[in-house]
Amino acid sequence: MAMVSRADDPIPPSDPVPERSVEQLLDFGIVVIDKPSGPTSHQVSAYVQQILHIRKSGHSGTLDPQVTGVLPVALGRATRTLGCLLSAGKEYVALMHLHAPVKESSVKKVFHTFTGTITQLPPVRSSVKRQSRQRKVYAMEILEFHGQDVLFRADVQAGTYIRKLIHDMGQRLGCGAHMAELRRTRAGPFFERQAIPLHDLADAFYYWKQGNDKAIRRFILPGEDCVSQLPKLWVHDGAVDAVCHGSPLAMPGIERFEDTIMAGDTIALMSLKGELIGLARAEQDASHFKEEHGIAAKSSAVLMPVGTYERCVPKVKAAAPEK
Repeated sequence: MAMVSRADDPIPPSDPVPERSVEQLLDFGIVVIDKPSGPTSHQVSAYVQQILHIRKSGHSGTLDPQVTGVLPVALGRATRTLGCLLSAGKEYVALMHLHAPVKESSVKKVFHTFTGTITQLPPVRSSVKRQSRQRKVYAMEILEFHGQDVLFRADVQAGTYIRKLIHDMGQRLGCGAHMAELRRTRAGPFFERQAIPLHDLADAFYYWKQGNDKAIRRFILPGEDCVSQLPKLWVHDGAVDAVCHGSPLAMPGIERFEDTIMAGDTIALMSLKGELIGLARAEQDASHFKEEHGIAAKSSAVLMPVGTYERCVPKVKAAAPEK
């Protein structure tokens, strides 16, 4: 993947997202919560909303009540970006309990067999229709093997059921197995090292109200982080306001772009300052973005408030004086 300038000019280093006030982050930010065992993901999102005294929050990638780990919670306008995370890959650390003693070499063989494209039937208690579907297991690694317990890490496609994966591997081993514990260590671009307990977030909010914003600024990430995995297209300053009003982005409004964009892709429209303008559907492949005419992308969700950038009024040529 390479960044390409429409005008073939040298591409300057990408600007970081401009520093925002805490109030702005509360309206367009994301916190990565270390979900405890017990509450549902919806309850955790509601707790964040109460702690931060905001009107709207939402989470991506529901975890069962007993499962712990990375739970991204979007704040305010950033909730409209959550759909981008649903299809992002996930990583888990799980404890599999075997129902009978098995050699470690046999377990390793089964792990190898279940790495790649697998077919899963969702559990009886699931939020999706129970029909077989294919999912990808990108990698699995045994971390510890002790008696009938196997601690392992799994990097998987979104929508992969680890509980069902463990059950199916137990069936293949011939002894049966069940999931004893599960922790999510990554959800899309968000990692375990970024996750914070709810009480730390509450403390940070309290300190901010007392005049110390250091902790809360560290915990609330900019909303742009939700789309870090999407291909991007940077919009010329003069075209930003039109996009904010819902207009399609025409070719001349492009400043630079990533060369991997294909027609039909969901892309992030960015300002030259690194701000997220919105999400869009690419109407052309990147190879056409240097053309003079045509529509490059159509917005699917506008996230930047109207009026953030000045409206560009086309210059009208003066009429030639009459002879």
